[in-house]
Amino acid sequence: MSLRARLTLLYTSLLGGILLLFGVAVYLIISFLLIAQVDLALQQAFDEIRAANVQAVGNMEILSLPPLDLTGSVYVQAWDRRGELQDKNYTGEFSHPFDPLGLQSSIPVYRNVYIEDIHLRVLSVPLVIGNRPIGTLQLAANLVLVDRTLNLLVTVLLMSSIIAMAVAAVVGWLTTRRALAPLEAVTQTALRITRADDLSRRISYQGPPDDEVGQLILAFNQTLLRLENLFNTQRRFLADVGHELRTPLTVIKGNVDLMQRFGSFDEESLTSIENEVDRLTRMVGDLLLLAQAESGKLPLDIHLVELDTLVLEVLNQMGVLAREKLTLRLGEMDQVLVCGDQDRLKQVLVNLVGNAINYTPSGGTVTISLGKVDHQSRLTIHDTGPGIPSEDLPHVFERFYRGEKSRTRSPDGKGFGLGLSIAYWIIRNHGGSIEVESPEGEGTTFFVWLPLAKEDCQSA
Repeated sequence: MSLRARLTLLYTSLLGGILLLFGVAVYLIISFLLIAQVDLALQQAFDEIRAANVQAVGNMEILSLPPLDLTGSVYVQAWDRRGELQDKNYTGEFSHPFDPLGLQSSIPVYRNVYIEDIHLRVLSVPLVIGNRPIGTLQLAANLVLVDRTLNLLVTVLLMSSIIAMAVAAVVGWLTTRRALAPLEAVTQTALRITRADDLSRRISYQGPPDDEVGQLILAFNQTLLRLENLFNTQRRFLADVGHELRTPLTVIKGNVDLMQRFGSFDEESLTSIENEVDRLTRMVGDLLLLAQAESGKLPLDIHLVELDTLVLEVLNQMGVLAREKLTLRLGEMDQVLVCGDQDRLKQVLVNLVGNAINYTPSGGTVTISLGKVDHQSRLTIHDTGPGIPSEDLPHVFERFYRGEKSRTRSPDGKGFGLGLSIAYWIIRNHGGSIEVESPEGEGTTFFVWLPLAKEDCQSA
């Protein structure tokens, strides 16, 4: 059963239940009011008869009924203590009590009885002189009019309920069709995307954007946008990996063909092959590391790290790389303790400082500073290089990003555009962040933020 049919059935059933409760309540109230009117008529008739003369002669008790003006529709019987009919106000041979059980009652009682398929409302009132009971007076009213009225009421309520439920079903069907139309559009769009493999499609919605359907369509469109970006990134990634693999594989194949042609092993060719194989190995290792970092499954050996000591260690090692090309100096330094993997954090520092050295021209300066800001440590690496173009700046942490002057690739051609991506995800997995500022022509500054250690670190 479709959702539209289920909703229509639900609305119709709910309305039917409400109408049923309403009908029962109306029936009970009307029935109570009609019976109350009959009881009032019986009570008024009894009040007239109450003036009856009761005479006691010896052992005989004689009841006499006066002329009754208000009992034209009320049948009356007077019974003595022995159960003998003393008087009645109707013609005919019927001499049985209207209500045999009522003759035994010591208090006035109302009862519904059937006599030869005739429905009667009977009031039985015991008659007493002093403290001595002398008989029972029974008054009966025909309930045929009440029964007809109640039967007509049931018919009207039943027909009204059926018509109301039919109207509700039609209105509910049309309303749910209109309400669910956007969901059908979502389904059709999803099917078209599946058939055409086109994630650029979006669903248009003319209704309020803040209702449930509008929020669903907004979430669906946002999901499509993210999927489109992910697929585009994946395609670009595969293209970039193919491009990076083409060069070393071409070099290896060329050297192998050369050695096969001459039938001898050339030391220079073997060295070139070994270098390219090492390059491929580094790239595969970087890709695996980056995949682990992006999935949040990067293995980290977490313990307390003296970040200032680590900075000094990296500074000494990278000083050999800088040599006489530029000045590698230490800025403001503070003692900083963080929880992290020392080897991974060192990998980030080496990558950032190495990039700064590679992109800073001869005679320039690379400055490393470390300090505390609130509850975080701030590592700053600033160089006096040419900077990064503004159009490339938002993409420096993307894998294999190719900008005209992008710093994601080494100028010597040995890099793959993965270093900054790896650094970004390592810092993210440490609960920190990495930022970059680069006014073009004024150098580049990387900021690495890490939370300060508050207590002993637990090994991951």
